[in-house]
Amino acid sequence: MKLSNTYSSPKANFSIVVRSGIFYLCQFLSVISFAPIIFALRRSSFEARYHWVMIWVRLNMWMLENICGLSYALQGAENIPPINGIILSKHQSAWETLAIQAIFPPLVFLLKKELLSVPIWGWALSLTEPIAIDRGAKTAALKKLLRDGEERLKKGRWVVIFPEGTRVPPGQKGQYNASGAMLARRAGCPVVPIAHNAGEFWARQAFLKFPGVIQVRIGPVIEGSQFSVAEINQKAEDWIEGQMEEITRLMKP
Repeated sequence: MKLSNTYSSPKANFSIVVRSGIFYLCQFLSVISFAPIIFALRRSSFEARYHWVMIWVRLNMWMLENICGLSYALQGAENIPPINGIILSKHQSAWETLAIQAIFPPLVFLLKKELLSVPIWGWALSLTEPIAIDRGAKTAALKKLLRDGEERLKKGRWVVIFPEGTRVPPGQKGQYNASGAMLARRAGCPVVPIAHNAGEFWARQAFLKFPGVIQVRIGPVIEGSQFSVAEINQKAEDWIEGQMEEITRLMKP
């Protein structure tokens, strides 16, 4: 899809409130419908469980587009390598946790372990074999990421890491953690950076979903075997933040 050069600041109205409410209701119904299926497959293969996860993901992407009028334009798909690796992505919204799965299956997320305790949704999430860490125990968390991340990579799965650690509002930038670069260097695998402006339409912890076209850009591969940890992290940060500035500039009326 081609990158759009038009953007206008979203404004709330009654229609957007209603659409957002309908989406949340449908999403809730989809969770309680699909979670039991995934639970029932807990002793089956990862592939069997992930098949149903992807159906749920695509259903939610369809609902976002057809209920909320929220779609996306993808640029740089040709940069996706033929082998799996590590995805270092900008994190502004819950939207990218869905969209990245639609673009890069199969994959696992690095996430905080508390998410696995969320009733129904978190229990189903645990069966997708994410890398769940205790953020309060940094040394143990890094060891777990390196150990489990390398194991997931060897199984042919992408590993998604948000280097800023948490969702950052549009126009702001968090500190880039080098743990993803450490894993890439250790495993000698490719790193794919992703920039997007999902937070402009689906803000952090926000109820409203504004219609529009989210711009998603996939960057050139950074070879984990060819650069130091510091270089991998800096290259990813420079590319992502450079693209964010360009997307913001192009979106201005």
